Amino acid sequence: MAPEQRAPEQRAPEQSQQKLDELAGRFTVHQPTLRGIAQRTLGSPWAADDAVQETWLRLQRADVTAIKNLEAWLTTVVSRVCIDLIRQRVSWREDSEDSLVSEIGSASEIPVEEDPARVAVLSDDLALAMHVVLDHLGPLERLALVLHDVFALPYDEIAPIVERTPTAARQLASRARARLKTVDASSVRVHQEGAIEAFLAAARDGDFGDLLQLLDPEIELRSDQAAVDLAAAGADHGAPLLDRSIRGSDAVARVFAGRAELTRAIRLEGRPAAAYVADGMVQAVYLLTFREGRIERIDVLADSARLEAAQRAL
Repeated sequence: MAPEQRAPEQRAPEQSQQKLDELAGRFTVHQPTLRGIAQRTLGSPWAADDAVQETWLRLQRADVTAIKNLEAWLTTVVSRVCIDLIRQRVSWREDSEDSLVSEIGSASEIPVEEDPARVAVLSDDLALAMHVVLDHLGPLERLALVLHDVFALPYDEIAPIVERTPTAARQLASRARARLKTVDASSVRVHQEGAIEAFLAAARDGDFGDLLQLLDPEIELRSDQAAVDLAAAGADHGAPLLDRSIRGSDAVARVFAGRAELTRAIRLEGRPAAAYVADGMVQAVYLLTFREGRIERIDVLADSARLEAAQRAL
């Protein structure tokens, strides 16, 4: 669990079950957006789920009567939880506003972005490019970019979330955007789509050697419980032999060798991905992460909320 943040919350009295149920209903309305912010910022569906769960726990502890705008409150909390999770994984140099200005330029040198449609990175390209350079962006850069370019929050609203002035928040997003623009998203997409097609072909053919060539030696395969149950039910019909967590190229290759007949490549939220499709319906989604041209992580998801987007993509 992430440590306490400086989130706008106060300790609330114990809530009745009815009030808790009502609060859960209100939270559910905003949950897809919160998960979207977290997954775009953290780059992992599992970390995103942790961030959303922590946000819900903080909402239960908060004085809800003092929250004037629940959507803004939740956005702030999930954003700060994401910052904490990133900082737990890696130490980032904390930039002061002075160093931000000196590094990027004075406010007068920053282009005025009056037309977001003209200057923002396209959503599909942003999703793909962020996965390429994610570990090279600090947590505040990630958040400022995601909140502005993907979720269209103005810098005046982003500023208190990242605890910077609106100008500094704009600078954070501009610096992140400049790094993303160094990524040739079209080229990356072509390479990844080719790698996924090669992976599926090798899996269908049971070509163990080709699978090993495509997988990072330290690859991790993670599956949610719904995917594990689905695979177990279809094991006799050629479904992959999934478990909650499997590590190493040899073990992962054995999971898929000869077992991907109904899996096909798709594009999900701008990223090349794969889906297990039966009778025209997506049953599971495979999110693949690459490192130095090889597949370093596969996330298999089969919960209904995630399948809706995959079905639309299909």
